Amino acid sequence: MATWLITGASRGFGREVALEALRRGDTVVATARNTDALSDIIDAGGDNVIPMKLDVADAGQIRSVTAEAEQRTGGIDVLFNNAGIGYFAAFEEGEEAEERRLMEINVFGLAAVTKALLPGMRARRSGTIINVSSVGGLRSFPALSWYNASKFAVEGLSEAIAQEVAPLGIRVVLVEPGPFATDWAGNSAAETKPDREISDYASTAGANRQGSRRGAGQEPGDPAKAAVAIVDVAQDDNPPQRLPLGNIAYDGILEKFDMVRDDIAAREHVSRSADR
Repeated sequence: MATWLITGASRGFGREVALEALRRGDTVVATARNTDALSDIIDAGGDNVIPMKLDVADAGQIRSVTAEAEQRTGGIDVLFNNAGIGYFAAFEEGEEAEERRLMEINVFGLAAVTKALLPGMRARRSGTIINVSSVGGLRSFPALSWYNASKFAVEGLSEAIAQEVAPLGIRVVLVEPGPFATDWAGNSAAETKPDREISDYASTAGANRQGSRRGAGQEPGDPAKAAVAIVDVAQDDNPPQRLPLGNIAYDGILEKFDMVRDDIAAREHVSRSADR
């Protein structure tokens, strides 16, 4: 049986992965900014759940919570970095405070929790780190420039960490979901204020922002089904580096590879021409 630490366990993928891991008999350190929101997880898991208050934007709290979690459980086997937020705004419409908050949670919070748990994993020469990226970490969309930036950062960070820790018996997996019926586009996301909207972006960023907000909670993906795949990967002795979830995510990966291939071909043509 494995011991998990899950950030953002009160909703979305965090909640469903916690419930799925508990169904399989694992122990879950379920963290959230408000532990009252973890009541259904506590009810489902009983003594196998350790609820802890954690804001991933609070460095001091990260250090104390991860240390206590390690001490109480004897060691974290699986870190599921799920906590994250969205922000809908055309790049020019964005507010710096919101942009910095998003990066603090989506990138620096994820990095800080990972860094805090790596010493224990290194000592045990085992562990799995599962970082929630997005199809938005593979390709960009209007109104999501800073969200895309954060998930592109998670992709690059995770790839580098994976190469560093693989010889130590530690695995890193990127989960790349398409649209799923989580709260990501609902209460978890902020958006540009009406007085900052720029009409020139109404048909691009504005349309995508409004469409995403209207469809929040009605996306085609089922988080419970995704949780099964995520926990399966955590139990895999040789997991893939990437776990795309949903048709749009798979299409996003293929599109990204096509773009890279075309770019390489174009560069090769220009480079060879320059030699003539």
